[in-house]
Amino acid sequence: MVAVVFFYIFAIFLVISAVMVISARNPVYAVFFLILAFFNATGLFILLGAEFLAMLLLMVYVGAVMVLFLFVVMMIDIDLKEMSRGFLQYAPIGSLVGIIILAEIIMVVGGFTYDASLITTTAVPIPDVAEISNLEAFGLLLYGEYVFFIELAGIILLVALIGAIILTLKTTNKAHRQDISVQVARNTETAIEMVSVKSGQAFSKNDTIKMNKKG
Repeated sequence: MVAVVFFYIFAIFLVISAVMVISARNPVYAVFFLILAFFNATGLFILLGAEFLAMLLLMVYVGAVMVLFLFVVMMIDIDLKEMSRGFLQYAPIGSLVGIIILAEIIMVVGGFTYDASLITTTAVPIPDVAEISNLEAFGLLLYGEYVFFIELAGIILLVALIGAIILTLKTTNKAHRQDISVQVARNTETAIEMVSVKSGQAFSKNDTIKMNKKG
């Protein structure tokens, strides 16, 4: 009875916080509501007996990702008027996509069936080897049966990371590039220049540019 009450509490707050994430006009408030949603999802995982997933969600997403998002949003000066300027232009397409997604959700929920006896039974990770821990069962399932999908997801993320770096890389003449062959071939004659500086005399701008080119 207590578990059912806590389930409904976490589920209701999870849905409310998820709605507030997309409806909050202030991006900082949206990040805070997303953190609240992750906390409620952690509670649901604990009630389901998946304590490893709960701690993973709490430490990785709340402890690292969301804190990073919060600092990024707070440091970036977001112009809400500029962002909402083209809202009416894309409203018809967005409404069409939203209606399609809503229809798909209704079709999935309407055609979903479940066995009523599953509610009263306790779920175990692997019924045949129920004596192992939850974390070990998760590892066997993830890196055993679904190892191909894990490797495929890793390759996709690697390609996406390389693509993001290529798209954001700006090549300018002001950037200092490494030339490995030139660096390896340097010696004391080409790397060091002895300059006689008189007392009270500073380096000029041209001398500094010459030393930078040699270095």
